[in-house]
Amino acid sequence: MATEQPLHVVLGTGAIGTAVAEALVQKGERVRVVNRRGDAAIPGVEPAAADVSDPGQAREVMAGASVIYNCTNPPAYHIWPDVLPQLQAGILAGAEAAGARLVVMDNLYMYGETHGTPMTEDTPYAATTKKGRLRAKLADQWMAAHQAGRVPVVIARASDYFGPNTRGSSMTDLLFGRIVRGKSAQVIGNPDMPHTYTYVPDIGKALVILGERDEALGQVWHVPNPETLTTRAFIERIADALGQPIKIQVAPTWLLRLMGLFQPTIRELVEMVYEFNEPFIVDDSKFKAAFGDIATPLDVAIPTTLAWHQQHPN
Repeated sequence: MATEQPLHVVLGTGAIGTAVAEALVQKGERVRVVNRRGDAAIPGVEPAAADVSDPGQAREVMAGASVIYNCTNPPAYHIWPDVLPQLQAGILAGAEAAGARLVVMDNLYMYGETHGTPMTEDTPYAATTKKGRLRAKLADQWMAAHQAGRVPVVIARASDYFGPNTRGSSMTDLLFGRIVRGKSAQVIGNPDMPHTYTYVPDIGKALVILGERDEALGQVWHVPNPETLTTRAFIERIADALGQPIKIQVAPTWLLRLMGLFQPTIRELVEMVYEFNEPFIVDDSKFKAAFGDIATPLDVAIPTTLAWHQQHPN
């Protein structure tokens, strides 16, 4: 009797969830993609509808999974304190019931200000922001579930990302989305500070690697990135690919504070401006040494991203 192909369940259909699903499909894996609507338009996957913050729904939609990829991320910062802990509880319940390993997509907020020191997986959690402290607490709880033997967990972390399918992200709204419409690039903080940016398809490939390698479990891994440039130099690379100059418009912090009086998302963004006022450099050498350098060069990643946004203007 033929053995049924292992099931990979991807939670979330944003840019990262889509990249993970596409990477799995390319490997010929059986993939179920989950969002609240069940309308994932990704070729070769099985779409499913569920609210995975509900443990009952999470158990049902994750049943039979061998690997689960948590790519959920509520888009509005101000709802994180309420929504993220509920998502974590539901996802852990579903993964535990399925007996599956869990790959968690995370960010870098928990490290806080590093004053230019490159961030490694051993950088202490020293966040002073609300969102950073929340992310640190959640990361500790993911690892506690692993250490307790409830769920085999691996955590991946990436920086501000760009690439296809990124409509709604800050890189789309402020850079690529505006640039393809002939507008200026908008930046926050100091554009002359080095800042690591991560290419979304590389995140997808990295999460798939981490999900299939036993030696990755119980650890944090920084996703491989292309070379780190200043934000101004990054925009100059976009201009070179586009074949025309791009004006840069810097949004001062005082303006963000003023706008935040009326827009909750921008109000929450203000406390993260430190990331753009100091060198923000990600050390990804641990992943590269263990699994190889899968980072896409900027001279490939930037034109590919531009082409996608030209085909999908806001």
